[in-house]
Amino acid sequence: MEFSWLVFGIVVLSALFLDLFVFHRHPHKISLREALLLSAFWIALGLAFAGFVYYTRDYDRTVEYLTGYLLEKALSLDNIFVFILIFSYFKIPEEYRHKVLFWGVLGAIVFRAIFIFTGLELIKHFHWVIYIFGIILILSAIKLLTTEEKEFHPEQTLVYRIAKRIIPLRPHNGDGRFFIREGGKLYATPMFLTLLFVETSDIMFAIDSVPAIIAISRDPFVVYTSNIFAILGLRSLYFAAAGILPLFHYLHYGLSFILGFIGVKMLISDFYKIPVEISLLLIGSAVFISVVASLLVKKKDA
Repeated sequence: MEFSWLVFGIVVLSALFLDLFVFHRHPHKISLREALLLSAFWIALGLAFAGFVYYTRDYDRTVEYLTGYLLEKALSLDNIFVFILIFSYFKIPEEYRHKVLFWGVLGAIVFRAIFIFTGLELIKHFHWVIYIFGIILILSAIKLLTTEEKEFHPEQTLVYRIAKRIIPLRPHNGDGRFFIREGGKLYATPMFLTLLFVETSDIMFAIDSVPAIIAISRDPFVVYTSNIFAILGLRSLYFAAAGILPLFHYLHYGLSFILGFIGVKMLISDFYKIPVEISLLLIGSAVFISVVASLLVKKKDA
């Protein structure tokens, strides 16, 4: 077990080092080609780790890892919509967006560990918690299905009001810095506020995704590693998909189905355990059908 976690830590730290000091050593606008290449790199890394899971675990844990990875990837698409709104609202230049997302991912790695291991411990000691998680997922599915359009009004949020009261703000980005010093006084920039909202949105997003992935597996190593490898590719996925995701107007139906299915899976787990292969098939099919339907309807309208 210790060996598995050690390898995971080395792989993640090495990948983050490459991302920060090699791929993005200098701030620049990330082109579609670069974003696609980076997305391919992160997806290949996540899938390659599935081979390591198979080597150190077994076939069942490997399928659980792949299902959890696909589940997190699918749900993270909805989070990208939120990132688009945040960056647009605070007018963050494109060359600085990767920096915000990089530090956002580091925060997500920490917060996901807290949520995942807390959730697993709660289910271990209080089995009825699984029903609460199932209900949360079903309610989230209904909310996603009935919410037509996301709106972003940070000035109305408690996070914004607290941040503004604690730290003085400056309206300019300070050449990509989170804080600037003027007249001996420290000020936060829109870069910092953007990072704050990215972290907050990921915490809210984890309320759905963590119970969902716990429904797939109870192995802490499988749950956490599949979650983190999916998150690591979220930044490049943002740059690759930010321009085309709004075209997939039926995607939220697929994501709603996934959340609802996982919620039902948790609620009936004591009576019938849905094979993980079926979960993998349904999750992949839901994303594929919703994307294809969006493309077909768009062409028909045109």
